Amino acid sequence: MSHKLFICETCLDAQGQTPGPDMADAVRAALQVDIEVMLTPCMNLCEEPVSLAFRAPGKMAYLFSGTNPKDVNDITAMARLFVEAEGGVIDDARPAGRLRFCLKGRIPAE
Repeated sequence: MSHKLFICETCLDAQGQTPGPDMADAVRAALQVDIEVMLTPCMNLCEEPVSLAFRAPGKMAYLFSGTNPKDVNDITAMARLFVEAEGGVIDDARPAGRLRFCLKGRIPAE
């Protein structure tokens, strides 16, 4: 599987909990596209948990923060858009709902 979704496992929410692992499980259960969901340590966006990133060879990468467990449907919608996007360029992110407002950066493909 070449498409990957990384979810921070160390981000702390307002209650001092780490919602990343539960979010990853919920996203895995809801996914309808071929993308590997992986937990990763800190992505250095601690002030706006939970951070996540989409990556794939030859595709633009996307970095998000400020997500939460309520965003599972938006995350899975973004996963579908990412998998289907040629070169990873997503021209219309409206199907990803609130997640499109959590975008912190896009990293060009190599």
